[in-house]
Formats: sequence, structure tokens, C-alpha cells
Amino acid sequence: MRLAYGCMGLGSAGSAPTDEEVDRAEAAVRTAYDIGIRLFDHADIYGGGSAESVFGTVLARNPGLRDQLEIQTKCGIVLGGAENGNAYDLSREHILASVEGSLARLGIDRLDRLLLHRPDPLARPEEIADAFDVLRAEGTVRGFGVSNMAASHIAHLRSAVDQPLEVDQVELGLHHRDLIEAGVLVNHPDARAYAPVAGTLEYCTDHAITVQAYGPLAQGRFTGRPRGPEDEATAALVRRYADELGAAPEAVVLGWLLKHPADVVAVIGTTDPGRIRACADAEAVGEAMTRHQWWSLWSAARGKPVP
Repeated sequence: MRLAYGCMGLGSAGSAPTDEEVDRAEAAVRTAYDIGIRLFDHADIYGGGSAESVFGTVLARNPGLRDQLEIQTKCGIVLGGAENGNAYDLSREHILASVEGSLARLGIDRLDRLLLHRPDPLARPEEIADAFDVLRAEGTVRGFGVSNMAASHIAHLRSAVDQPLEVDQVELGLHHRDLIEAGVLVNHPDARAYAPVAGTLEYCTDHAITVQAYGPLAQGRFTGRPRGPEDEATAALVRRYADELGAAPEAVVLGWLLKHPADVVAVIGTTDPGRIRACADAEAVGEAMTRHQWWSLWSAARGKPVP
């Protein structure tokens, strides 16, 4: 299945998880599992670590569940660092300490995958390579990837890292279309805005790197919570195609993304079991969606035709 569940919304920052939070998380996890999702995405900063702790409690409540799931987390963002702003740290020491903390909060002995959350301008690829080698040798991390990185970042890392980089997790969807826009605006003035990410989808496809898309539902702006006139027009078209395709609006928005030949995996983050279930048919909807429907949705979302 080309859907994953993003656990950012589980737990609450600054406090130990309550029974109510664990119950809500368990309902979301169970619903995601029931529609076929097996990949669960975390980061050490989600909820200040509480998202991993809540998920760990859910696993403890459900013996045997962990071995049926693929669990990944991300590291590298330091919240409140650098004089109470944010900073990024992909040093060897930080990566190893972050994995140790995530494993403890999740209550597991291994991660199926570790992603580097954002590019660190002070990072030394050889340090990252060493950290990955240690984690792989220990058996605490089985696979590796990156997040929020362009093709140039990935190529730079691959020059030093022996372990395959399996994933690039980026914001992508009908609302946040930068990586797709970059692919069609060649020789157009608007291309300058997308130059840093140009070629990233193509690079990932060429090197067997799975693109995981976070935020694909854009917090419901096309499925019930529009933010302006353009959203209203796109939402109306989403509803129309939902009727034509016999699917929920959420599945149409996700289907638009999954129709792209990069074989994107959409990471959904809602904790509402009803909305999770509404996403179940996204892959089938993407396959059934016509080119006319796909291009019409893109034009509506961008507010003007492509050049």
C-alpha cells in the first residue's frame, strides 16, 4: 500500500501522555492498520517526544503488533537550540543519541528506518556515514533515508554513505506542488522559484529512492476546510470527481498525488478515524483518475493553467 501514517499528531508536548491521548492514538493506529497501512512515521521532536511515547504505549497494549509494522523515525532538528530558535544537528554523536532516545520512548529494540530530518550545513558526510555504519552493525537501525532534501543534498551524502538511502520525505501534494511544478516550468520565468528542488523527483526515481509525501491532505483545505476562493474552486472540483469516481474527497486528493509516476507514498496525519478510512481507496482512485481529471485538479489548485 502506498499510504503511511504520520504520527506527529499523537501525544502532547510537555507532559506525560494521558489515558485519553493513548486511547485516541490507539484508535487512529488501529484504523490505519485496518485499511492496510503498515508504515508508521515518527520524529524525535514530534510532541517533544511524546508522540513516540504514546505510540510505545499503544505497542505495549497490543503484544505482537510491533512485528507487523514498519516503524521509522527522524532526527536532526534541535528545538529551542541556538538561543531559543531552532537548529539542525547531524553530527555523529547527535544521531546516535537521538536513536537511543527514540528506541527508549517507543519501547522497541530496532528501527526499520532512520531519516535525517533536515539538511545541516555543518554536517560532515563522513560522520553521518560512520553513525549509519554503527547503527547498522548494532542492528538498531535496518535502513536509512533523508527528509526535506533536494537531489543535490542526496547526491552529496551518497558520495560518502555506504548504506543505501532508501527514502526522501518531502512536503508534496495538490496544495504544495513545488517538486512537480519544478518539472514543467523549464525555460519559464517562474522556474527560478523552484530551482533548488528541480530534478529531485527524477533523481529519486532514477536511484530507487522512495518519495514519501507529508502533508498531502493540506489539513483539509480541499476536503472541508478551504482557506480562500481558489481552495473553494478546487474543493468543488474534488467533490465532483469524488462523485464521478465513487470515492471520498480525501481519496481524490491523495489519488491525484499517487497517480504521479514517481510512485509516491502519501503520509497521512489525521487522528480522525473517519478521515483515515476515507483515504483507503486513494491508490485505486489514482489509477482510475483520467488525465483530464488530473490536469483539471492541478490547474484549479494552482489558479492558472501551466505555461
